[in-house]
Parts: sequence; C-alpha cells; structure tokens
Amino acid sequence: MTAPLPDPLPAPARAPARHAWRAARITPLGELSSPPRLTATAVRLTVQIFLVVFLWRGLYAQTDGAVAGLDREQAVAYAVLAVLATRVRDLNRHLGRDTVQQHLHFGTIAYWFLRPVPPHRYHALRALGDQLYGFAWVIAGYLVCRAAGVLPPPASAAAAAAFAAGVLLGQTVLYFVMALTDLLCFWTLRDDAALQIVQFAQNLLSGAFAPLWFFPGWFRTMSDLLPFQATLNTPLSLYIGRIPPAEAPRALLVQVMWVVVLAALTRWLWHRAALRVVPQGG
Repeated sequence: MTAPLPDPLPAPARAPARHAWRAARITPLGELSSPPRLTATAVRLTVQIFLVVFLWRGLYAQTDGAVAGLDREQAVAYAVLAVLATRVRDLNRHLGRDTVQQHLHFGTIAYWFLRPVPPHRYHALRALGDQLYGFAWVIAGYLVCRAAGVLPPPASAAAAAAFAAGVLLGQTVLYFVMALTDLLCFWTLRDDAALQIVQFAQNLLSGAFAPLWFFPGWFRTMSDLLPFQATLNTPLSLYIGRIPPAEAPRALLVQVMWVVVLAALTRWLWHRAALRVVPQGG
C-alpha cells in the first residue's frame, strides 16, 4: 500500500504581532553596519549618473529638436531618474540568507509559517524595509542632481503630485511582480532562471534601458498589456511631462488595476504555497 502523504503544516495561531514592523529594519541595519557598501553604492550611483548624462547629451547632439516626443532635457531627466530607481531594485538579500529560495533550500521556510506573523506579511515587511532604504538613496541622489542642475523640477505642481502617486503605485506593482517570482520556488525549488528573465523583462519593458517611446508601436502595445511599464515608465513620464496632468488619472488607474490583480494572485499563491510545506520528522 502507498504510504499516506504527510499532513500540510498546520496554521499556527496568529497572536498579535505588535513588533512585526521591526522586520523592515533588517536591510537598513545590515547595510549601515557595513560602511564599504555605502561607499560602493555612492560611487556606483555617481558613475552611472555621470555616464548616462553624457550618453544622452551626446545622442541628442547629433539631432535637432525633439526625438520621439522628447527633447534633450526630458530624455536626460528620464535617464537619471531611471538610474536612481535602480537603487530601490538592486538590493542583494542573498547576503543575509533571507530569500525564499535560500529558505527552501535549507528547509527553514517552515519557520515562516510558524511565526506569529503570517509569511506573506513578513515577506512584505522585508520588502518594505528594502524599498525604504533604497528610497533614502533616491532622495539623496535626487537632491544632489537638482542642485547640480542635472535634473529639472517637475513640469508643474500637478505633475509632481501625480509623479509621487505614480512612484508609490509603481513600487507596489514591482513588489508583487517580484513576490510572484519568489513564490515560483515553492514549485520549482529554484528560480534563478526565472528571476533573470523577469529582471531583464522588467528593465526592458519598464523603460529602464530607454524610454518606451523610442521603441516601435508593436513593442509599446505589447508593453501596455504587461505590468512592467507601470513600475517605472508611468511615474517618470508623469515627472517629465510626457504624460500631461489631464491624462494622469487614467495612467494612475491602470497602475491601481495592476496592484489589485497582482495582489489577489499573490495572496492566492501564498495560500497554495502553504499547502506544499510539510513537516519532516517530529
């Protein structure tokens, strides 16, 4: 007879977790405890911004006027903001051995389902800490670039407000996209290839490499059907005025739609993932 499968891990009682927010401090405290990382980050951002500014100014030196609806200052501002946005996206959680893939490999993922804090909430809190730390670098870099005259101010107060809302919604969409990639590990055990594909698609289809208006029409249509453009292209377009304030509500509504859809899918997959975690031994 076939031995019965082990029961899935029981859901622990969710006691009030008043200090669960402390999980968000792990990444900032880990980074601040290593001064060489801070120096390396500052140097890397400086070099990247310096290079993209001269790259886009050099490209526009060969043309007269606007290209694909963008003048030189708009293109440079877009590129600089895209570089700053990478600081939020490039934090390496592997150093702290706190990725879903690592926990699955070592078998410690079971503890995520035994804590007073549900695993999806812990995952979100860790990501929140990552993004807040990254945003600190973004704000510092933004202020330096503004003072140096590299970045112009927003086109208007309405554009600034729409940009702020677009950034928050865009980062939320990005979180759910990466959370879905993490959740693949519960079925594949490793997601290295998937993560590389998603990161490349994210950079290309979000406009991190170049504004989407430089691509053919079919490419822009395809990107409109995927959530990636909502993470970066939308907020940056609002900042430089490529999306006028009158069209901002529609652009933000698209971002909200992606947040709702991806949040529902992520929550469902967390539930399915919990059914795959089984105790071994006793």
